[in-house]
Amino acid sequence: MKTTISQAAKHKDQEVTIGAWLTNKRSSGKIAFLQLRDGTGFIQGVVVKNDVSEETFQRAKSLTQETSMYITGKIVEDTRSSFGYELQVSDIEVIQEAVDYPITPKKHGTEFLMDHRHLWLRSKKQHAVMKIRNEIIRSTYQFFNENDFVKIDPPILTGSSAEGTTELFHTKYFDEEAYLSQSGQLYMEAAAMAFGKVFSFGPTFRAEKSKTRRHLIEFWMIEPEMAFVDHEESLVIQENYVSYIAQSVLENCKLELEVLERDTSKLENIKAPFPRITYDEAIELLKEKGFDDIKWGEDFGAPHETAIAESFDKPVFITNYPAEIKSFYMKPHPERSDVVLCADLIAPEGYGEIIGGSQRIDDLALMQERYEQHGLTGPAYEWYLELSKYGSVPHSGFGLGLERTVAWLSGVEHVRETIPFPRLLNRLYP
Repeated sequence: MKTTISQAAKHKDQEVTIGAWLTNKRSSGKIAFLQLRDGTGFIQGVVVKNDVSEETFQRAKSLTQETSMYITGKIVEDTRSSFGYELQVSDIEVIQEAVDYPITPKKHGTEFLMDHRHLWLRSKKQHAVMKIRNEIIRSTYQFFNENDFVKIDPPILTGSSAEGTTELFHTKYFDEEAYLSQSGQLYMEAAAMAFGKVFSFGPTFRAEKSKTRRHLIEFWMIEPEMAFVDHEESLVIQENYVSYIAQSVLENCKLELEVLERDTSKLENIKAPFPRITYDEAIELLKEKGFDDIKWGEDFGAPHETAIAESFDKPVFITNYPAEIKSFYMKPHPERSDVVLCADLIAPEGYGEIIGGSQRIDDLALMQERYEQHGLTGPAYEWYLELSKYGSVPHSGFGLGLERTVAWLSGVEHVRETIPFPRLLNRLYP
């Protein structure tokens, strides 16, 4: 019977055949231990000399790292293994012998591993990170589907900037100017006016020349937009969503979290509601923590976000940032014209901002004023202005950066390990 490692528990005490690769092996005289993977998981294969043919035993001892094979044996329970099962091997059919596989069990430098990212993905820790990424994506779809959101796909090639910045990748769209999308938000606002509650999940691009452990050039965003939803209601949806994916990872990625040696007690606490502080309160908190140079009106950098997060054991919302440092589409606070109805969600343990969101402007006159202030002229922005003209309603939205969230929940230090093929400032290979 042909099966996979992930289905091993369903075939206890049965003989099965698995298509697998060898990750490592050791032998001691009359027994060989094969560390096997098949893409769904990892299992140990045990080859006992007295239980197999001499040819099979010698084949097991001569297997090289990443050799592919069909391996047959009985699935048996193994309480010593975190997986819980092992394979008592009876036969091995080599598909292709791998020679001089470059990533050996010894320690390698980061640049070497990044140059061999196409192979590094096979390693146990990288496999665990990608499985956690997959679980976050799966539970994201489940959360929004259960809450009556419609999946809408915004374009990747756009004629304008969502954030009004210059950190864009420019290209030619036949005889027009075009950019790689830095956010699908403006299009999602249009979709929300058609479907009520929507979300997108797709790649975004920032031409920001940053080398920090939190930044990628190409990354993936989950961007919900909601009609008839105000800022406070949006915050509740955000904290419920983050709680949902955190608990899904805890429930469904136990083996992966163990491989990564993640302190799961920190994740068990990620349950709504989350604490909230205003930007004003954050400034005071930073001054108490020794950031004497921080001034009202300045944006927070990584050290500031980390210091703020240290005061809480859950993600924390920082609300009501100064209007001058936020995007043109954010709705002003009804009692203070100098701040807007927005929030950044800061993850614990130094992982920084994982969500940025706000209530959007729904007043045509104010939006026209913002257009003039930010120089948003020409046909590229005309369609977005029309959203405020034809049946505008209170609406809010947010964007969650997938890679930062993966890094936080899996406990890895750098976002380059949270995406299959990272695009960094000096890396377009492989």
